[in-house]
Amino acid sequence: MKLDTLFQQLDAQAIPPLERWDPPFCGEMDLLIAANGEWIHEGTPIRRPALVNLLSRVLRREADGDYYLVTPGEKLRIGVEDLPLLITDADQAGADWVAVTACGDRVPLDVSHRLSLLATPDGDLLPALPVRHGLQARLHRNLYYRWIELAEQQGNELGLYSGGAWHPLGRLDDGAR
Repeated sequence: MKLDTLFQQLDAQAIPPLERWDPPFCGEMDLLIAANGEWIHEGTPIRRPALVNLLSRVLRREADGDYYLVTPGEKLRIGVEDLPLLITDADQAGADWVAVTACGDRVPLDVSHRLSLLATPDGDLLPALPVRHGLQARLHRNLYYRWIELAEQQGNELGLYSGGAWHPLGRLDDGAR
């Protein structure tokens, strides 16, 4: 994967048409997205936000459950400890919310993009939001607590209404009601 060429071909904010690309599998890349959202290449954290942003734009999850960096000419499998993206902020427009990932994706919380409670590798149920190309994002702790302060209770769940849908943030223990 020639990153310089990829940088030149892709607009830094545009999402390429990954769904139309079907390149041959070229092997594994020593790239890991840690559970805390850090991108680690060959054991070294990537410190260039522009590079992480670029790589996130060519990342997809396929039907086999694995994550791949995809260009028109090649496909490389990478490792992901939990979920590949992290929601670091959110904007409110009236009663509705738009989540913002660390890579700049803006995702409305609505019927098509619902928060769901998904188990972490440790077995904890935490919110996850579908973003694009089979990718999901976790909430950064600061945003999670911000939304918990605004949350409503529905049955044994705490959550938010946005975009005409209920978005769970967590479940209450039976003794907490």
